[in-house]
Amino acid sequence: MAHIHFFQKPGCINNGKQVKLLKAAGHDVIEDDLLTHVWSVEILKTFFGSQPLSACFNQQAPAIKSQELDPTKLTDEQALELMVNHPILIKRPLMIINEEHFIQGFDQNMLAELIGLEPMHGKETVVQNLRQQDLEHCPNDKNIATCD
Repeated sequence: MAHIHFFQKPGCINNGKQVKLLKAAGHDVIEDDLLTHVWSVEILKTFFGSQPLSACFNQQAPAIKSQELDPTKLTDEQALELMVNHPILIKRPLMIINEEHFIQGFDQNMLAELIGLEPMHGKETVVQNLRQQDLEHCPNDKNIATCD
């Protein structure tokens, strides 16, 4: 069983399904609000690793979806400061697993290798159904109000 600190946007459909899958696989999940958590540039860097910062933005955030903000045109410093000041811009979820793995996004295959996503007894159907769904892309990508 892994201990997972899970930063999400409350009300996000996929974040809810992601938490449900992790719990059905027997993991201890502490849910936290990504939008109200106090972030720093240093801690965000630990989640993003070596990926380009433009890939770390929530493409459903209103400022990005409306093309008011283009993450590809920002310096790393500008990108990180914007995410610290406007967490809605951060691609979610962010997870701290067993206090040692800092992960952005929800890659089921990677998580299955890292912590296992085998169902707890009695949760086989839940896990099977959720594992077959796309839990990375917003199911309401046309509805900015629920997907930002």
